[in-house]
Amino acid sequence: MNTIKKKYKILFGDKMINNNWDLVLEKQYEKPYFKNLSKFIKDEYINKTIYPKYSEIFNSLKYTDYDSVKVVILGQDPYHGENEANGLSFSVKKEVKTPPSLRNIFKELQNDLNIERKNPDLIDWAKQGVLLLNSIMTVIKDCPLSHKNKGWEIFTDIIIKELNDKKTPVVFILWGNYAKSKKNLITNKRHFIIESPHPSPFSANRGFFGSRPFSRTNDFLQKNNLEKINW
Repeated sequence: MNTIKKKYKILFGDKMINNNWDLVLEKQYEKPYFKNLSKFIKDEYINKTIYPKYSEIFNSLKYTDYDSVKVVILGQDPYHGENEANGLSFSVKKEVKTPPSLRNIFKELQNDLNIERKNPDLIDWAKQGVLLLNSIMTVIKDCPLSHKNKGWEIFTDIIIKELNDKKTPVVFILWGNYAKSKKNLITNKRHFIIESPHPSPFSANRGFFGSRPFSRTNDFLQKNNLEKINW
């Protein structure tokens, strides 16, 4: 096996995440769909420019262990611009220009909680229990939704179902029609769903602005004796 292929062999395996997600998802790792997805993704990284970096694909799960999830913000697929994606939905690397949707998220954050945020890397949210999950975890450079229907949606739907079974309350933030389409997976009455139009410039003025997702999330967490998120 050449060095390049060996590099892309190490991520998909028995312990991909190295926290409790591996226990929650271990049955998925052995299923045919996931083995096919694994092979497809490795081949894509070898032959094309794919985002995020191979080592960052599962950052959302690595930074937010199953047991620590308090909030889920669901995206569709990663940013497809050069070096933008970092494995967390809506988040980009610190040195990258803030994308329009994220700028609108920060505008709503300021209007909602009077917090002026500049850093577009949302890793601090992830470390506090905000699972920043993209339903499709990889993308070809400059080709949005290019890895749609390759198996990622099966895997991430399982993640949502596992969180639905969680014994502690979780806030699910669903922005836009795609995220709202996952609402049927969230059936447990202990959880709280916040839904609104997408923060994209095309839809933010149709109900995203003024939806107050950050204060509503913290109010719910506080009522359930869970620590609030420092947004």
